[in-house]
Amino acid sequence: MFGMGWTEILLIGIVALIVVGPRDLPVLFRNMGRYVGKARAMAREFSRAMEDAADQSGMKEASDAFRGMSNPAKYGLDKVKDAADFTKWEPDSHTGKLAEDRAEAAKKIHAASADRAQKRRDEEAATAAEGAPAGDEPVETAGASQAEATPDAGSSGDKA
Repeated sequence: MFGMGWTEILLIGIVALIVVGPRDLPVLFRNMGRYVGKARAMAREFSRAMEDAADQSGMKEASDAFRGMSNPAKYGLDKVKDAADFTKWEPDSHTGKLAEDRAEAAKKIHAASADRAQKRRDEEAATAAEGAPAGDEPVETAGASQAEATPDAGSSGDKA
């Protein structure tokens, strides 16, 4: 009560006993108790009136929503749980239809990319076939032609 401990209350009681006297002290405490009770009742009534006014104006819902948003851990987990709840998922819903559309589009993309890759391979094979000599000479690999092109590629014993 008002941040007072038992020692402060005892000190106030002793001073009141000395100032008021032992005969009028119970009457003083009784009257003081009545005033404190009335003050508490008025404070309770005021608090209830303010809470009722807040409820009628919709502040309670806004306050609850704000409290929920101000706690990011709870707010985030609630949204994750809602998103991960597969019992509520319906394949006929808009998201299910979109998933089917995406799967069809992915199949088309994969088919088109496979066709394009096959065409590229065919073109590379045709280009390689046109560039190859018509005789029975083996086709040189890139490593062999590079070794012949550089003069230092031969053994060092040949140079004397």
